[in-house]
Amino acid sequence: MENLAYIDPPRTERIEGETYRMIPPPRIKNVLVAGNIYIAFERHLTGTSYKAISSKSLVYLDDDNIYDPDAMICERSKIHRDGIYGAPDLVVEVLSPSTRKHDRGAKMRHYAAAGVREYWIVDPLAESVEVYKNHGGIFELDEIYEDYNAEDRAQMTEKELADIHTDIPVALQEGEEGFTVRLQEIFEDTTFE
Repeated sequence: MENLAYIDPPRTERIEGETYRMIPPPRIKNVLVAGNIYIAFERHLTGTSYKAISSKSLVYLDDDNIYDPDAMICERSKIHRDGIYGAPDLVVEVLSPSTRKHDRGAKMRHYAAAGVREYWIVDPLAESVEVYKNHGGIFELDEIYEDYNAEDRAQMTEKELADIHTDIPVALQEGEEGFTVRLQEIFEDTTFE
């Protein structure tokens, strides 16, 4: 007989007062991408007043909106034993078929209204990152970071090539020196059969 004491309870989120089970479990590429982002954040935040946090850490925005983002950056003062209370500074959601609608809809609206300064939507299939900045409680698309293979680049104009951005700047406070995450390190070693 299996010892059920060691089985994690199902992951859930509360969105607009309704509880959603996080099923099916995320694809391995989603997990690896989120892990690469967490590692990149943690490497740059060691010794600062911020902390990189990976999935399975609940964010309590309010009683009706309790989320489990794939990665985030948060001021240490908001971190408590059972989760994050208040808006993280930066939230990352890695898209999957079962979460795409909420990540681009209700969750995105609530994160913005709560004061999350920056929101990343990562598409593991397209290997792209959309970065949204908060402007008065509403996220506006700031930039899309994506790369292209040599064949696609050979067909692009000089202007199109110049518009390709693969280094994602992260600045947590106005005027504060931030850091850069390379698109390549996000998707490095994440594709398996």
